[in-house]
Amino acid sequence: HKAHALSLNIDRVCARMRGLRYTSLRSQMFKAAMSIPANIAEGRRQKSEKDFSRFLGYALGSNSELEHHLIVAHDTKVIAETDFVALLSQTITVRKMLYGLLLRLATSDPDSSGKAPKKRPQPPAGPPTAPGR
Repeated sequence: HKAHALSLNIDRVCARMRGLRYTSLRSQMFKAAMSIPANIAEGRRQKSEKDFSRFLGYALGSNSELEHHLIVAHDTKVIAETDFVALLSQTITVRKMLYGLLLRLATSDPDSSGKAPKKRPQPPAGPPTAPGR
């Protein structure tokens, strides 16, 4: 639900982005945002938890891509500071939830050797660092 809400909020902000110069950025932000919940939904319908985890990985990739696009949009002053802060916060929340779900899947489903897989290290949850920050 949170990934879906993020995609809707990105859509609203993208609709307010103006200028031919930012057409590609707007399109990439929109596609990355829509890809997150789409990959979660598609993965959930897979036959195994391993396949579901693969799609969650795709969702995480789109989440990282969206995060970068938000930073670029903010740094080029295409989106307002308030929009940037709110959307980045939502993006981080979704990322944390995806990592949590991946960790839960990894620790609940033993592999073929009968041993539980090793836990993945949690990535830093704070905002990204960009030059000049």
